[in-house]
Amino acid sequence: MMEHITDSLNLKTNKRLEIVDITRDLNNLIQTNNFKNGLINVFTRHSTSAIAINENEPGLINDFQNKLELFIPIDSNYQHNRIDNNADSHLRAFFIGSNETIPVRNGSMNLGTWQSVFFIELDGPRNRKVIVTLIGEK
Repeated sequence: MMEHITDSLNLKTNKRLEIVDITRDLNNLIQTNNFKNGLINVFTRHSTSAIAINENEPGLINDFQNKLELFIPIDSNYQHNRIDNNADSHLRAFFIGSNETIPVRNGSMNLGTWQSVFFIELDGPRNRKVIVTLIGEK
């Protein structure tokens, strides 16, 4: 029987730009909900954060942060900064995206060997909520 489960992760970030591996938390939600096969969608409700999949290797994480800061610097003359001084965070989120959908097989995400799921804080520190939707079978 097809199931639809909605849950969430509450995160507290500590830096303006922070990349948080949430893979273990997502697999825990899958197991807590006794979910077996289907899809998991991970969505951030915040326009200054993002969700991405990649390798959790410290050098790569550092390279990614450096490129974000190079390509979309904090201190540019952005029109949006007249409102709340975080245009760089919004622009970065535009490029990264707000969600990922991953297959679930036998009670865990069917990620590649080196893949992890990341919550990317772009305007922290903040308290954030990530919405997790499971569709499939228990």
